[in-house]
Amino acid sequence: MKDIARELGVSVVTVSKALRNHDDISLETRGKVLQLMRDMNYRPNLAARALVTGRSMIVGCVVPGLMHSFFGEIAKGLTNVFRKKGYGLVLATSEEEPELEQQEIEQLLARHVDALIVATTQDDRASIDRIEQQGVPYVLIDRRVAGAKASFVGVDDQTVGYMATDHLIQVGCRRIAYLLANQLSPSQGRLEGYKQALAKYDLPVCSRTLGDTGDAVVDVAAYATMKELLAQPNRPDGVFAFNDQFAVSAMKATLDSGLRIPEDVAFVGCGNIQHADFLRVPLTTVDQNSVAIGEMAAKVALGLIETKEPEEAKNVLLEPRLLVRQSSMRRPV
Repeated sequence: MKDIARELGVSVVTVSKALRNHDDISLETRGKVLQLMRDMNYRPNLAARALVTGRSMIVGCVVPGLMHSFFGEIAKGLTNVFRKKGYGLVLATSEEEPELEQQEIEQLLARHVDALIVATTQDDRASIDRIEQQGVPYVLIDRRVAGAKASFVGVDDQTVGYMATDHLIQVGCRRIAYLLANQLSPSQGRLEGYKQALAKYDLPVCSRTLGDTGDAVVDVAAYATMKELLAQPNRPDGVFAFNDQFAVSAMKATLDSGLRIPEDVAFVGCGNIQHADFLRVPLTTVDQNSVAIGEMAAKVALGLIETKEPEEAKNVLLEPRLLVRQSSMRRPV
């Protein structure tokens, strides 16, 4: 840094600020510093910097999994923001296992991350208690924790459930099943919205819990549960699935049973997984703005890192959007 400063005729502080993308350094000066840095093959010693500043410039993120695109797109949104501020992102998956989640959080805390972003697989405070004990700022995404006074970024899941169910009602469905995951907040919130929509039109409730102990298990469970529903005398003519993964497996069971989608059974999922419109029957889904969730969570986390005083928890809810595709395009009755 001294060599760069001497070469450009600026102070070491100016070089340091340019490398950290500080606001009071002009684009021209920063450009000259970065170009000379490349010419000299300069690499900052992040470990040394951390000892001086008390910051690792790393943020940890723990999500249930990356098999499907929802959390991958959230990670993209996080990276979009953190990269511009010079922060690295370390991503870990819990595979929907509470013990593994706690292990991953411990690993990230041991790395002295500056903040944590967590989509927890638990409905209690087991994981976040440890984070709070260490005094590390954290943001919850997608899934809330009862009793936690933590910042949260996601959508109003009750709105998601109502929106999806109301759409099925509007296209003529009268026996609507809901395939849900577990006791975590998104599943329960969508269940409430589903019930509200049915109650408005005096229609019966039919919910089935699958559990979520891994992608392969869930695929089999959703398929088997849909087969069971289709075998009933009053089989459903519409299905709202907790996520697109559930919906795809249930749709396969329906097609394998010789039924038509959407004429016999209409489907709505949630999450807007990549290529949902390229499926054998393109899937109607609720888009949760996953990239925007990541970007907003990153901004909230940066605010928590930068502040000198504890801030009130922020509750950021993004607007979900219904994307209508062939799986629910029935003629309304």
